[in-house]
Amino acid sequence: MSPRYRFDRMEIAGSLGDMGTLLPIAIGMILINGLSPTGMFFSIGIFYILSGMYYGITVPVQPMKVIGAYAIATAMTPSQVLASSALMGLFLLIIGGTNAITLIGKYTPKPVVRGVQISTGTLLMAQGVKFMIGSSKFQMARQMAEPYLTIQHIGPMPVGIVIGIVGGVLTLLLLENRKFPAGLVVILSGIFMGLVLGTHEGFDKLNIGIYFPKFLPFGLPTGADFTFAFFAMALPQLPMTIGNAVIANADLSHEYFGKDSQKVTYRSVTISMALANLLSFVVGGMPLCHGAGGLAAHYRFGARTAGSNLMVGILFLALAFFFGIHALSVVYLLPMAILGVL
Repeated sequence: MSPRYRFDRMEIAGSLGDMGTLLPIAIGMILINGLSPTGMFFSIGIFYILSGMYYGITVPVQPMKVIGAYAIATAMTPSQVLASSALMGLFLLIIGGTNAITLIGKYTPKPVVRGVQISTGTLLMAQGVKFMIGSSKFQMARQMAEPYLTIQHIGPMPVGIVIGIVGGVLTLLLLENRKFPAGLVVILSGIFMGLVLGTHEGFDKLNIGIYFPKFLPFGLPTGADFTFAFFAMALPQLPMTIGNAVIANADLSHEYFGKDSQKVTYRSVTISMALANLLSFVVGGMPLCHGAGGLAAHYRFGARTAGSNLMVGILFLALAFFFGIHALSVVYLLPMAILGVL
């Protein structure tokens, strides 16, 4: 069996491999939907750490993309988003607790699973290109391709496209390099660019201290919130979660890690996500899952053990505990195009 934990450069690089999916939706749901940055990053960090400790291998943590995209596009209230977290947590707890998910997985054809993996990968690639050219919903709302950089063009070229091309070439050149891991080089280059050329939005309000997530920061959602969330978000999200975050994720984990992934069962993954969403509901975070695309990203950039989960989990907990509601000012150091590359 492989070691459960490693903390080398490849694990660090791999731990950051899925930031391109996680951070844009997290930022959007904080800015547009008004979710709590402290609760958001706390729930993500805890989910990463506990998942890694339980499974002993690299385990992805992603936003539920159907809910995230709809919530951002329609500017839903925090209570409606949190109602969807609670509902997804309850649905998954029932499906996992009764072991119905094992029956569903058993009779789901492999071509369907592969189709989910391919479609998810294609959607993520398309989203990455949008971040580079500045056409994502978030960038269009800010009317800038790189809202947190002081320059928008390098010569006649939009700066995002230049960053995207350079970052993409670096990634391809260093993808198999263990001395200079691609993910780590790209992330550090992006942070350096943000420090030198960034607008440093919110830096004047940074107050490093000790912050804790609040219990039900927006109060309990109303019956109307739960009804709306049930039909508009939870029902459309459930098939995607079962297909991608349970079946495709578990199958891909077995393909990558073999016997080391014996704890990654349809039932355990479903219950894991159920508990994470109930936690997210309580602290004001967003709906979370174990997406197969996230596992592929972590693995491709070098993550092989639960050490990657511990490192990225501690990073998110540090953002929550030390920066609180101002954590986004630190996240803004990463150009949008860098997130697109990842």
